[in-house]
This record gives sequence, C-alpha cells and structure tokens, in this order.
Amino acid sequence: MLPPSLIRTVAAQELKWLKQHARNDALALNDLVRRRANGEPLQYILGTQPFGPLNLLVRPPVLIPRPETEHWAIHLSSLISPTLKRPLSLLDLGTGSGCIPLLLCHDWPKGSLRAHGIDISPDAVRLASDNALRCGTPTPTDPEAHDANTFQAVLASYLTSAFLDVIEPPFDIITSNPPYIPLHEYQTLPDSVKKYEDRGALFGGRDGLDFYRAIARLVSHKGVLSDDGLVVLEVGHDQADAVSRILVDTGNAFKIDIWLDPWGKRRTVVARKEAN
Repeated sequence: MLPPSLIRTVAAQELKWLKQHARNDALALNDLVRRRANGEPLQYILGTQPFGPLNLLVRPPVLIPRPETEHWAIHLSSLISPTLKRPLSLLDLGTGSGCIPLLLCHDWPKGSLRAHGIDISPDAVRLASDNALRCGTPTPTDPEAHDANTFQAVLASYLTSAFLDVIEPPFDIITSNPPYIPLHEYQTLPDSVKKYEDRGALFGGRDGLDFYRAIARLVSHKGVLSDDGLVVLEVGHDQADAVSRILVDTGNAFKIDIWLDPWGKRRTVVARKEAN
C-alpha cells in the first residue's frame, strides 16, 4: 500500500494528464475522471503509453506495455548491432501492441531488421499494425520498405507451428512476453487488470508455464532458429529457473542468461543457441 502522501502525488499527476487529454481532444473532464474512478487503466483513457523512445497507441483489451518489458527490450537493443550488410530476422510471439519489435525497428540501423509479430487476437494485430504505421515502420511489401526496417503483424497462434507456412524461418531472434500468470495469482489481480485487459494475454495456465512449453516446442523445430539464434523471454517473478529448464530440455545447446528488472526480479530468460 502506498503512503497517503504518495497517493495524493500520483492522483494529482493523473488529474493533470486527464486535463491535458480533455483539452487536446475536446473531451469532458468529468467523464474521464469517472472512468478512472471506476478502475479503468489510465493508459486506456489517454490512449497512449510511452515505450522507450516511442509513444504507442493502447486500446482495450490489448495488454498495456509494462515497464519491465520496456527495460529488457531497451537492454536487448543496446547489446546487438545489426547492419544493412548483416541484417537480422526477428519473430515476436504474442506481439500485442507490437511494442518489442517496433522499439527494435526504431533503434537499429535502417535496413538491418526484418521483424514479424504474431498474435491470436485480432484486436492485437490491428493495434500492432496501427502502431507500425504511427512509428513509420513499413511492412515488407510496402514500397517504402527498401533499405528500411520492416514489421508485419500476423494473425496466428504459436501453440502450433502452422504459422511457419506464412512466415519464413529461420529467425535470428525470437522474443516474447507471453501469458505467464498462474491461476492462484490471476485470481488476486486487481479489477483494473482483470476487467479491462485480455485474460488470454495474462493467464498462463495452472502453473503459468503453458506458453513457455509451446515456445520450447517451436524452437525445437529444425530450422526455426538460426544456428546462433537468440531466444529472449519475459517471465514471472519466480519462473526464471523453470523456464530455463524448459528451454534446456529441448535438447538445443543453449547458453542461458537471466536479466534482472529494475526492481531486482529475475525477469528475462535469454537463451543463446550455440552453433554445432
């Protein structure tokens, strides 16, 4: 529970943003305040959420990008330096708003990244496509795609490998912030999350690990991941060891690293495939 002084500070800042939003879009401030008082996330009311250097559109029920995700995506961006002569291909599983691949498309040199994002939600695919347009990131078939980083959002499920008929592997990087909240934790989430954000983007099965098992099956397919490919997965606060074991059990020669989030939680499992 936040101390009263901090609660007042946060409330005052939120009111300031709501007033600005009301002025900019000729909206009734009372309606915005009522929505917030009813528990609707501030990001949905404002319609945008900063993510690194980007200011992305957000719409219910698509998952709102979190600071934890922003932190590791920026770190990933800083560690890799693709070039026009040595471009990379990236697959983002459960892309949601498209925040992860779009940040990398923004940060990395033009023409150095070919990114795809898949999601089972039509709402997410529409939002990710709208964000790509907002960020000026073309699709691979766009006339402006020459010497540009590209991103395409595709409606598909990664619980099976059928989508690989549409998106051509191998991929140098596979990223995901999959649903990872286990049943016992999902039941305790605040209403502002359960009532507004897509359950399918949050609930990871009874133990929270269902989607990591699906990702492990996917990377086990021959030719999906390049010989020295990288898998970068956001995980729940106590899931890093379990997810690491799931990846190692695929039989791939993975070198595992774990990144901490800004609050010291073991938040991101990074698996580098070691070439034979």
